Amino acid sequence: MTEADLVRTAVSAVTDPELRRPIGELDMVRDISVDGAHAQVGIVLTIVGCPAAARIEADVRQAAASVPGIADVDVEVGVMTPAERKALTEKLRDGRPARHMPFGPDSLTRVILVSSGKGGVGKSTVTANLAVALADQGLSVGLVDADVHGFSIPGLLGIPAGTQPTRIDDLMLPPVAHGVKTISIGMFLRDGESVVAWRGPMLHRTVSQFLTDVFFGDLDVLLIDMPPGTGDIAISIGQLLPHAEVLVVTTPQTAASDVAIRSGLVARQTGQQVIGVVENMAAYTLPDGTVLDLFGSGGGAAVADALSEPDEVVPLLASIPLSPALRQSGDAGAPLVSGAATDAAATAIHDLARALTRRGRGLSGRSLPMTVGGPRKEE
Repeated sequence: MTEADLVRTAVSAVTDPELRRPIGELDMVRDISVDGAHAQVGIVLTIVGCPAAARIEADVRQAAASVPGIADVDVEVGVMTPAERKALTEKLRDGRPARHMPFGPDSLTRVILVSSGKGGVGKSTVTANLAVALADQGLSVGLVDADVHGFSIPGLLGIPAGTQPTRIDDLMLPPVAHGVKTISIGMFLRDGESVVAWRGPMLHRTVSQFLTDVFFGDLDVLLIDMPPGTGDIAISIGQLLPHAEVLVVTTPQTAASDVAIRSGLVARQTGQQVIGVVENMAAYTLPDGTVLDLFGSGGGAAVADALSEPDEVVPLLASIPLSPALRQSGDAGAPLVSGAATDAAATAIHDLARALTRRGRGLSGRSLPMTVGGPRKEE
């Protein structure tokens, strides 16, 4: 194998941070030549102004320089032709048509809705941190911010204002933050806009487009941050994803837990399965050992008991203590679980992620895609 071949192998293994595939597999590597200790590397990006351009170029330069004997690297960056982009999008779709909903009953992606009866219980904070905790386990995770009127996921994940999905022809690639592919209506608002005043039909169309037009690629888990209550979006997602699983978030307070039960009951009416309850803002232990039940106690267990049926027990999967660090990290756009924090709330969320992974998902009643050689993982 020549030095140019070694450089090509190293460069081809660089991962596109948006598509999460090696650039060699995406046909983004062009001519490579080596003259002594100098390597000349050509690559093409998918579009002009690709937001990941600087990172890809830096990673390519580093990969080429890692080859023994290479001391100097020049990277020539171009852009795909329309024909090359079309071939790429067809490869990514793997034969499926545009605007295809990939999360139907036969999908191998696990879809989990995170719901609550009322606002202010920390549902979005739990969802964002849970997504990052699942990604930290090595899972491929997507997150849809379906709380159109009260979107907050981009801020909680530290996605800069003005960040938009990357468009490759008719493919819409969601931004990636902390290993989580994320989409939110906040990414589409024009400068100066901060309010979405939409009614039922527009809400349904928006959620439907998030699920069909956004290209998430292969996902192990898709989390959906639901709006509080049982309104239009809850009904729309019940129609679009009747097979989804549901996590109900509440606080220990009776006023919150009583309402949280309703969101679980509505989900069950659409055919969705309530897989557990998360109690947020639970008892907080002060430095002197004093336990502070700021919002009371027992709300999570009460919701779990109320939603349980004789043949299906709904467990209390997590009790997340009130945490100043969790609040501060959310304000800073740096999810608490992504650091080395030993905070009790971060530990509880990591435990929740592990519990969901261990629990798995039942396959009863679902047809699995098969090929002659065995099961085929869907994108």
